[in-house]
Amino acid sequence: MTQTKPTPATTQPVGKWKPYLTYKDSGIEWLGEIPAHWEVKRLKFNCNINPRPGLQNFPDDLEASFLPMECIGEDGSLLLDRTRTVEQVRQGYTNFQDNDVIVAKITPCFENGKGALCEGLLNGIGFGTTELHVLRANRESQPKYIYYLTKSHSFTEIGAAMMYGSAGQKRVPEEFVKNFPVATPPLTEQCAIAAFLDRETSKINTLISKKEHLIELLQEKRAALISQAVTKGLDANVAMKDSGIEWLGEIPAHWEMKRLKFCLRSIEQGWSPSCENRPAEAEEWGVLKVGCVNGVKFNPDENKALPAELVPLYDFEIKPGDVLISRANTRELLGSTSIVPEVRPHLLLCDKLYRLRLLPEALDATYFVLAMGSSTVRFQLERDATGASNSMQNISQATILNLVFPLPDVAEQQAITAYIGRETAKIDALISRIGEAIEKLKEYSIALISAAVTGKIDVRENGSAEV
Repeated sequence: MTQTKPTPATTQPVGKWKPYLTYKDSGIEWLGEIPAHWEVKRLKFNCNINPRPGLQNFPDDLEASFLPMECIGEDGSLLLDRTRTVEQVRQGYTNFQDNDVIVAKITPCFENGKGALCEGLLNGIGFGTTELHVLRANRESQPKYIYYLTKSHSFTEIGAAMMYGSAGQKRVPEEFVKNFPVATPPLTEQCAIAAFLDRETSKINTLISKKEHLIELLQEKRAALISQAVTKGLDANVAMKDSGIEWLGEIPAHWEMKRLKFCLRSIEQGWSPSCENRPAEAEEWGVLKVGCVNGVKFNPDENKALPAELVPLYDFEIKPGDVLISRANTRELLGSTSIVPEVRPHLLLCDKLYRLRLLPEALDATYFVLAMGSSTVRFQLERDATGASNSMQNISQATILNLVFPLPDVAEQQAITAYIGRETAKIDALISRIGEAIEKLKEYSIALISAAVTGKIDVRENGSAEV
């Protein structure tokens, strides 16, 4: 099986870790030299790949862990709160057991490292999506070592290059997994490497968690700053009055409480015909997806190509300056709002979006987008949303039209917008720097894993050798 050469994970010792004393040629170009006492084996000789379920001895009423893809973390964690009986999952699911390694086989989950060592499964067994490869270590292999191998640069990069299928849903073939060349140390050394990586990656993950928590705090600060500005204004000494709304409290005395319907020229909902499962090309017509407004900034790439045989409804073509609101989405993203900037032609409004055209003398568009993300508006949206689950909520036109805003005049709206822009830019820059630090830590973690499982560093004195 021809294998693509990956980007080298590291050709030098990582940080303070030293190389082995003697090496030999592995015979694999991308792997290079390996420690002299290691062997190169195909993964199928270290593991049973996708073993047969063997469920005949399990009673139908036995409870087992149930793991859809969202329960498998990129950090190797598993959410084990879901269960099913064996009878419910005998057909159409992947079966695995404690000490199996599971690896996502579909893009983008595979590239993002979705995989785990199965531990603590209910009654020792689990079931999940068929989009998983199962690796069951044999007696000469340590399961945690196999898990770390699947996190290495070479495994993920070559596996991604070997994917087959359509652009929208490619899969890593079983043949790749079976025939992947593994630099294989003795079993006791595999245990020492796994123990070393457990300890070192745990330190890295703890640091990443702290930085992610700091980002959450900054995002909360950002949201609070916006909510304060669009409900109380910028002058801490201004005279205040009762808004007349219990959950809002006082507002500046010169502001007014207005329903959105008195600040609009029009509101409309779009059209969602059956489209192709790909973005439209530059000259093709495309129908926007609801995700085009997630995160405040409008994303025109979130669209699906309109089939050539369908005539576009020209009245729904998006224009610069349109204000779009998500009307059907998860609870967190419901009501996401964006302004359309300069945009290419031939993009159509979908029926999961509302298009608003504001009265500029009553409501500044940028101010409106900021206010839509404030705590007061989020309260109204979540209060009035309908839907059976948090995964899909809806807001009606009536809800949008009757949203209540505390509003100053347009000049003050614009001054508040400018202030928010300056202050949030500082917070966003700090969040960006922390995000970059997190990515570097993740890259270092993968580099360390890759160096250890390919024998580029000798960690035997730093890891337990217990089997």
